[in-house]
Amino acid sequence: MTEISATFGALFSPASVAVIGASDNPNKVGGRPIHYLRTFGYTGEVFPVNPGREVIQGYRAYPDLGAIGKAPDAVVIAVSGDATLEQVRQCGAAGVKAAVIMASGFAETGETGRRRQQELVAVANDSGMRLVGPNAQGTANFASGAVLNFSTMFMEVAPRDGPIAIISQSGAASVMPYALLRQAGHGVRYLVATGNDADLDACAMTAAVAADPEVRLILVYLESVSDPAQLARAAAVARARGASIVAIKAGNSERGARAAASHTGALVGNDAAIDAFLARHGIWRARDIGELVRAVPLYLQHCTPGQGRTVVMSHSGAVGVMAADLAERHELPLTELQPATLRELGAILPAFGTASNPLDMTAALLGKGDMFPRVLQALGADPQADMVMVGIPVAGPGYDVEALARDAATFSAQQARPLVASAPQQSVREVFVRHGVPAFVTEADAIAALAQYAAHHRLAEAATTPAWPEARQLDGSGLQDEARSLALLAAAGVPTVPYRLCDSVDAAVTAFDALGGVPVVVKGCAAEVPHKSEHGLVHLRLTDAASVARATQDCLDTLQRLGVASPRVIVATMVKGRHEFALGVSVDPAFGPLVMIGEGGTLLELRKDVVTLLAPFTADDVKAACARLRLAPLFGGYRDIPALDLEALASSAVALGDWALRHRTALVSVDINPLMVMAAGAGVVAVDAVVELKGN
Repeated sequence: MTEISATFGALFSPASVAVIGASDNPNKVGGRPIHYLRTFGYTGEVFPVNPGREVIQGYRAYPDLGAIGKAPDAVVIAVSGDATLEQVRQCGAAGVKAAVIMASGFAETGETGRRRQQELVAVANDSGMRLVGPNAQGTANFASGAVLNFSTMFMEVAPRDGPIAIISQSGAASVMPYALLRQAGHGVRYLVATGNDADLDACAMTAAVAADPEVRLILVYLESVSDPAQLARAAAVARARGASIVAIKAGNSERGARAAASHTGALVGNDAAIDAFLARHGIWRARDIGELVRAVPLYLQHCTPGQGRTVVMSHSGAVGVMAADLAERHELPLTELQPATLRELGAILPAFGTASNPLDMTAALLGKGDMFPRVLQALGADPQADMVMVGIPVAGPGYDVEALARDAATFSAQQARPLVASAPQQSVREVFVRHGVPAFVTEADAIAALAQYAAHHRLAEAATTPAWPEARQLDGSGLQDEARSLALLAAAGVPTVPYRLCDSVDAAVTAFDALGGVPVVVKGCAAEVPHKSEHGLVHLRLTDAASVARATQDCLDTLQRLGVASPRVIVATMVKGRHEFALGVSVDPAFGPLVMIGEGGTLLELRKDVVTLLAPFTADDVKAACARLRLAPLFGGYRDIPALDLEALASSAVALGDWALRHRTALVSVDINPLMVMAAGAGVVAVDAVVELKGN
C-alpha cells in the first residue's frame, strides 16, 4: 500500500479514531463525530480525548493522546485554533497517519493566519502525517461508518450508503447536494468538506474516491483548483471504469481581472481556463447546485445516450410542443424517426394522434392499455431513437400508472437506453422511481437532464490527457515591440505580413522600394507603446516615397515626445483580408496556454465573439470551436461574400498553441489583432501583434 492510499485508508476506513477536544454533548463540534461514529455503524475503536472527563458518550475518555497507549489511525482535532498546533505536533510524534482539523482562524483570516496554517502543515508532514483542513467540516464514509465530520445535516437527514461521492471545499456546499440526493432516495458513500485545502485538498480527495470501484458518480464543489494534475488523474481513473464527475467551480479569479496589457487575457480570464480544463478531462461543469444533482438518476443507470437523439412522447400535445422547444434550447436533437417506425406508429396511434416526433398518444392512452408498450416496442426497433422522454401531465382514475412505469422500466432495461418521465403529481413520480425510472417534476427538468447526460457522455468520450513537451525559454522580458513580436510568431509558424524595421526616414524609403512600391503602412515601433493608434502612430495606404517619408518622420517625432529612447518604425505591406480576426494566447499558471480565436478589429472587446481552446489541440478542435462563433456562417460564404479560409485559420491557431505550450514558462500572452483571413485557399496573415514575456 502506498503512503497516500494508506492515508486515505486511515480517513475512510480507520481501525481506530481519536477525537481531541471531545464533548459529551452531541450538539457540540467535539461531540458530533463521536455521536456519528456510535450511531452510523463504525466498528473500530473510539478514543475521546478530554482531560476533564472519564467517560464521554459511553466511551472511556483519555486526558491526552499519549494516555491512549497506541497511535490511532485517524484523529479529529476539535480544539481552538490557538491550541491546534500543539495537538498536531503530538499526533505527528505519536505516528498518527491523518488528522481532520476543524478549527478556523487560519489562511481564511489573512496573512498571519496563512503563516500559522503553513506551520501546521509543515509540522504534520515532517512526521509523515497528512491533514484535512484546517477550517474543515470533515470527512465521512457512510459504508464504514467513519464519520469524522461535525455537520448537523446527518442528524436531520439520515445517511445511507450508495454509489455517489461528494467532495467540496465548502461545508455548506457538501451537505446541500447530500440533502437533495438523500431526499430523492439516493445513497451517498463519501462526503468530504476540506475547508482551507492546506494539505489534502479537494482534488486529492476526488482522486481518492475515484479509485473506489463502487462509486459511479462524484460531485465536486471547488472555489479554486489547487492541484489540476490530481483532478486530471481523478477524471482519468473515473472515466476508465465508466464513472462520471460533475463539478461546480465557483468564484472569480483575480488573475483574469489583472490581465494588464493583454487584450487576450482580459477576454479569456481564468474562468475560460477552468471551462477548457474541465472539458478536456471529461468533467461536466454545473452552474449551480440544481444542475449538480439534476441528472443523477441517469448517471446511476447502465444506459448509454448514444448520439443523444431523443424521442418525446406524451398524451398531451402541449407537453410535446413545449418539450420540443426545450430540446432546441438545450441543443438536444430530436430523432428523425425512420419510415418503418412511422408506419408502425401510425398503425398503433389513433387517427387524431401524431406519429412524428414528438409523439402525441392523445387521451386514447386512457382506454388502450397496450398502446404504450407497443409504441415503446416500435421505438426500440429504431436505431436512431437513442433516448426517450415521457410526459405525463395528468393521471388519475383510469390511468394504469403502475403499468406505464413497469413498461417504461422494461424498455429501458432491455434496450439499455435512457428513458425519463415528467409528471407534476408526486404520486405518479413515486411509481416511476420505484420501478427505477428517473422522474422529474417538469418536462423542462427532464429535457435538461437528458441534454446534460448526453453532452457529458460526448465530452467524456473525447477526453484526453495529452503529454506536455519540455518547456523552453525565450530571450527578453516584458512587452515586445511589434517587430520582435512578429518575428516570434513567424518562427512559431504563423504567417506574418512582409515588413522592414527602420530607424530613419531614408531607411523607411528604402524599405518601401524593397517591398515593391506597393501600398504600405508605416507604424511607430516601441515596446513601451503597444497601442499605437491611440497616439497617431499608424499611417495607412501610403503609395509613394514622399508620403512614406512624412509618415516616418511623424512617427519618430511622436515616439520621441513619448520618451522612447530609440524610436523606430515598421514599414509593412498593406494587406486586406476578407475578414479581420483576432488570435491570442493567455498563459494560465495552473492550466497552461489558452488560445483565443474571435472576431478582430477595434470592436473586439465590445463584441466579444470569441472561443477558447486549451493547448495542445488539433485543427478539428479549432473548426469545432469556430462553429460556435456568431460569425461562423462566414466560413461557408454568405450572400456575395466568399467562404473564408478556415483551414489556414485552424493551422495558425494550432501552430500558435503548440509554440505557446513549448514556451509556457517564458510566455505571458500574445495578441494578434488583426489576423487577416482571406478567401478559402488564400491563407491568413498576422498584420499586428504584441507578445509579452516573463523573462528569466
